[in-house]
Amino acid sequence: MGVFFLYDARRQPPARRNMCYDSPYKMPRLETPADVKRWFMAALHKIGPVAKGSLSLRRSPCIRKNCPACARGEGHLSYALYGRSGGRRFTIHIPKHLAPEVNAAVQNGRHLQELINEAGVRYLKALKRQLQAAKPRARQKPARQRRGRSRDA
Repeated sequence: MGVFFLYDARRQPPARRNMCYDSPYKMPRLETPADVKRWFMAALHKIGPVAKGSLSLRRSPCIRKNCPACARGEGHLSYALYGRSGGRRFTIHIPKHLAPEVNAAVQNGRHLQELINEAGVRYLKALKRQLQAAKPRARQKPARQRRGRSRDA
């Protein structure tokens, strides 16, 4: 199948990505706030549908009295998307044929969160650098001499 699901402990999770190296272009040393906005919008266009939460494969009994699968203790498998909205937890049943698409959307949502975090840091650094360059440099005052007795005496 080739798609990593959160519930499958047999497969290795995808390697964490360093967002700076996955950027559409190399990060210049002296980036401006406008450069960061262009970078973020370009990276945003590459991401597909997004979802926040986690996709799980759950096993639960059904409501039928004489179900052979439930009698053997196997239960029935179903996918569920768990998340939070407005401080409340929600669960959405996901049909089996949509599970790969929903899983990809959850992964894209995590990637988007990493992009937002990186964009915030890069934007603030660029903004501070821009403000520092616009501020006139003050002349350094000569060192003041101390009054009173010298320490040598």
